Amino acid sequence: MKIVVCIKQVPKSDSVKIDPKTNNMVRDNVEGVINPFDKNAIEEALRIKDQLGGEVILLSMGPDGYMSSLRDGLAMGADRAILLSSRAFGGADTLATGYPISQAIKKIGGVDLVLLGRQSVDADTGQVGPIVAEYLNVPQVTFAEELRFVDEHTLYGQRLLDGATQSVQVTLPAVVMVRSELNTPRYETPVNIQTSFEKPIDVWTEHDLDLDATRIGQAGSPTTVQKVYAPKREGRQTVQLSDDSATAVKELLARIRN
Repeated sequence: MKIVVCIKQVPKSDSVKIDPKTNNMVRDNVEGVINPFDKNAIEEALRIKDQLGGEVILLSMGPDGYMSSLRDGLAMGADRAILLSSRAFGGADTLATGYPISQAIKKIGGVDLVLLGRQSVDADTGQVGPIVAEYLNVPQVTFAEELRFVDEHTLYGQRLLDGATQSVQVTLPAVVMVRSELNTPRYETPVNIQTSFEKPIDVWTEHDLDLDATRIGQAGSPTTVQKVYAPKREGRQTVQLSDDSATAVKELLARIRN
């Protein structure tokens, strides 16, 4: 079983910055962590590997700083990792992200299952998984809270939706986006952290993939951000009412009516 887990590094909440010129999130030199839902995807891939054997490959797209998150994923037990990193990929929206990721999966070859977290906690769109599935032309399962194999070619999934559950069955290869209810990610052991530095991380650019240059980066992103800004904080205004209770009631009612 060859499993690709797509992960994203997200910034810590106290280090989020927006480039005022491009309106994009600044990701260079920003301390980050693995997107929490993606850890559930890694955990599920490792459980499947423990059950059926095979290989778990991590795949991410971003600057060199994403290496730290890939190392964390390798320390959890993944076998190897690939980072798509190039200025040409910068400023990509979900469509221009899903496209090179899908092409990388095609280059890896022989992939039975692609796992992702249900969404990233920074952009919060949940769109990349379905886009990758469409580009690969394979079935997809989103919001999966339960997965199990019916046989070596068939996967059962239970989707947890708002106020309902749905059972689906897909034939591999397939793309699955998982919820946190699916499992509890394992901790990185000291031994696995040490051995993670012996595992390879390959860096691929646009020149390593069969890509249409007009469909990557900002040039290939039909979605544009017009404006990003922080909410303006305004201090609460307090008004001292009369010490006389009857007068105070009249003053309060007058302010409410206005």
